[in-house]
Amino acid sequence: MDLIYILGDGLFDKVYGPGEQSDIAARGTVLAPPYNASTILQHPDVLCRADIIMSSWGMPLMDEAFLAAAPRLKAVFYAAGSVKGFVTDAFWSRNIALCSAWGANAVPVGEFTLAAILFSLKHAFRLNRTYSETHVSGDRKVPGAYGSTVGLVSLGMIGRLVRERLRPFDLEILAYDPFIKPADAAKLGVTLVPLEVLFRESDVVSLHTPWLKETEGLITGDLLSSMKQGATFINTARGAVVRESEMIEVLQRRSDLFAVLDVTYPEPPVADSPLYTLSNVFLTPHIAGSMENECRRMGRYMIEELDRFLAGQPLVWQVTREKAAILA
Repeated sequence: MDLIYILGDGLFDKVYGPGEQSDIAARGTVLAPPYNASTILQHPDVLCRADIIMSSWGMPLMDEAFLAAAPRLKAVFYAAGSVKGFVTDAFWSRNIALCSAWGANAVPVGEFTLAAILFSLKHAFRLNRTYSETHVSGDRKVPGAYGSTVGLVSLGMIGRLVRERLRPFDLEILAYDPFIKPADAAKLGVTLVPLEVLFRESDVVSLHTPWLKETEGLITGDLLSSMKQGATFINTARGAVVRESEMIEVLQRRSDLFAVLDVTYPEPPVADSPLYTLSNVFLTPHIAGSMENECRRMGRYMIEELDRFLAGQPLVWQVTREKAAILA
C-alpha cells in the first residue's frame, strides 16, 4: 500500500509523533514529504499513486477533481473530529472508507467537562472573582459534589464519557436526549427528563449536543432563566446550539447564574461582546478538545484503524454518509 500524509502546516509532528510515524512507515510505503491542501494538488504524480491518506485538520475538499486525481484511493484516516468540511457527494459515491478520530477527541472534552462540573459545584469560578476583587469570600453556600444534581444535554459519545467520569461522585444525573431508550438510560444510571425539567432542577447543566441545523438555538433564554439560584451552565459543544443574545440577557439580569463557555458563536465573540466582561462568565478559547500531546491520541487511533483496514477487520471509527449527518 502507498500512503501519503495530507494535513495543515505545522500539524504533522503534532498529530503524528515519532512513534506514530515509525508505525505507519512499517505498514506501507510512505510517499514523503507530508503535503498540505495546496501542495498535494501540485503533485498529481504522487496523488495518483496513493492508496491511503493519513490526515488531520487541513484536509482538502474531496470533490470530483480531487478524486479524479486519486484513482487508487481506498481509505482516508482523519486524525481529527468532524469530516463535514471536506466530504462531498462525489466522495460518498466512490465508496472510499473514511475513519475519523472523533472518539479520541472526545476524551479531553470529557476530562475538561468533569473538571468544570466539579469546580462549578464548588462555585470555584465565581468565588475566585469575588475573592480576587473584594478580598471577601462571598456567599459560601455552594452545592458541592454530594447529593447535587447534574444535567447532561445529549448522551452522545462525549455526554456518555462525562457520565462515566461522574460515577465516583454522589450525584444525581439527569439527562435529556430524545434518541436514548429508557433501558439504555437505566444502564447509564441517568434519569431521562424533558429539557425544561433538566434546566429547572440541575445545579449544573452541561451541554453536549452536536451542531446540526435541527439543533441551532436549542438552548433558549427561557431555559437558562429557569435555572435554580446559583446554578451553572457549561458549554463545550458548539456556540450555535445556544441562543447567545438571549443567554447574555439572562446572565446580565441574573448575576447569581454562572456560565462556563469554551465555545461561542461566532468564535471568538465579537470585539464588544459582553461575554468578555461579564463577571459571571468564565470564557476559554475552545481548548476542551485535543491540544498538543493530546493530538497524538488521534494519530494513534487512526493507526489502529489502519491496522483493522489492512487486516480486513470491521472498522471501529468509520464514518458513513448517514453517520456524518448526525455528527458534530
